[in-house]
Amino acid sequence: MTTSTQTTLTVKPLTIRIGAEISGVRLGGDLAPDTVAAIRAALLQHKVVFFRGQEHLDDAAHRDFASLLGNPTPHPTVPGEAGAGAVFEIDSQGSRATSWHSDVTFVANYPAFSILRGIVIPEVGGDTAWANTVAAYDDLPEPLKALAEQLWAAHTNAFDYAAAARVRPATEEEQEFRKVFEAMAFETEHPVVRVHPETGERSLVVGGFAQRLLGLSQEDGRQLQQLLQRFITRPENTVRWRWAAGDVAIWDNRATQHVAIDDYGDTPRRLHRICVDGEIPVSVDGRSSRATVGADAAWYRR
Repeated sequence: MTTSTQTTLTVKPLTIRIGAEISGVRLGGDLAPDTVAAIRAALLQHKVVFFRGQEHLDDAAHRDFASLLGNPTPHPTVPGEAGAGAVFEIDSQGSRATSWHSDVTFVANYPAFSILRGIVIPEVGGDTAWANTVAAYDDLPEPLKALAEQLWAAHTNAFDYAAAARVRPATEEEQEFRKVFEAMAFETEHPVVRVHPETGERSLVVGGFAQRLLGLSQEDGRQLQQLLQRFITRPENTVRWRWAAGDVAIWDNRATQHVAIDDYGDTPRRLHRICVDGEIPVSVDGRSSRATVGADAAWYRR
C-alpha cells in the first residue's frame, strides 16, 4: 500500500475539557505515519475528535484507517461482524444506546478506540454526546478519590443500556437485538479507577455496563455509582456533536463515556463503527481486570 505525504492538520478545540474538530486531512489507510501520530496525539489530548466531509469512506477504507490506530475487532457478542470486516452497524431500527457507557466494558480487554462514521442522519436530532472520565476523576474531592481507587465494579452485557432512558416501549427489532446481544454472557471485574496505559492519567470506569460495586450492598453500590456518574456527566465535562452524513468521530474509549440522544422519533439513523483492541485495565495499585463469566475475549482480536 502506498503512503500519502504528510498532511498539515488543523486541530480546533470545541471545549477546554473535551472534544476537538480536525480539518485538513482525508482519512484512509494511506495516511503518512506523522499524520497518524498527530491524530493520535490530538485524540489522547482531547479524548474525542471529529472530522467533517469524509464521504469518500466506505467500510473497507474505514477499516484500513482504523488499522492505523490498532487492530480492528469484531463485537464479542453480535455475530457476523468479523466477516463484515469488524464493522458494527448502529441502526435506529435495532438498537439505541441511550444510556451513558463506554464500549464493551463487559470484557477485560475492551476497546481502546472507537471510530464512528455517519451514514444516514436525521434532519432533526440524533446527536451524540461524550464525557471526559479523566476530568471527572480529577474533579473528585480527595476523600472520594481515595474511596474510588479502592473500588471494583462488575460489568456485564446482561443489561439493556437503552432501557434506562427509554420513553417508549421497545420495538420488536430492539427486543431481538437485545436477545442476540446477551446470548453469550460476559462479566468482568474492573477497577473503578484505571491508569491510562499511554498518558498515565487516571479515569473512572463505570457507566451502563457496570452492574454492581463489589463488596457493597446493591443499594449502597447503586447510590455510590450514581454519585460518580454525576461527576462524569457534569455539563462542563461533556461535548455534543451534531452529525452530518460523512462525519467521523474517534474517541478514546479508555477515557470517555458517550450517549446517543434519542430525540429523532422514527426517522432513520444509521452509523458504522469500528473498534480497535485495547489493553486490560490496571488499577492504581497495579491489579489487572479479570473476567469472571465467559472468556476474556482475547479471541475476538483480529
